[in-house]
Amino acid sequence: MQALAARFRGMTTDDLTAVAQLEAASYDFPWTRGIFHDCLRVGYDCEVLEDEAGQLLGYCILAVAVDEAHILNLCVSLGYRSQGLGGLLLDHLLLKAREQSCRRIFLEVRPSNRAALNLYAGRGFEKVGLRRDYYRAANGREDAVVLARDLR
Repeated sequence: MQALAARFRGMTTDDLTAVAQLEAASYDFPWTRGIFHDCLRVGYDCEVLEDEAGQLLGYCILAVAVDEAHILNLCVSLGYRSQGLGGLLLDHLLLKAREQSCRRIFLEVRPSNRAALNLYAGRGFEKVGLRRDYYRAANGREDAVVLARDLR
């Protein structure tokens, strides 16, 4: 398989429709375009990953407060999954957090999302908590596993 050429750039309001469409195609209970807009408005680190032609391959959003980072969203386009792009996005966020002198990084993930849990475990994240009934789900609510990683 040929390596995919990809580059990161800051998400802009011009990206919001495509990002929201990718989100809606990926999740049963997606973030809205408005939520992504709010992330840009408040200054979170919002980035897109695109190919040489400008095709959206994925996106990621990181919030930083003092010396802690929180991964808010990370998603790979359906047609590009299982090609290492999730790891590329995650590694990019880890680097961004380190560049901002963060000591720890956190995230929440559905326990049913085995692929994501495997990705995070492979990058050194460990379970530090559980948020009961955190996510909307087809049968009501689903817990969130809280994961963290030391960046020092």
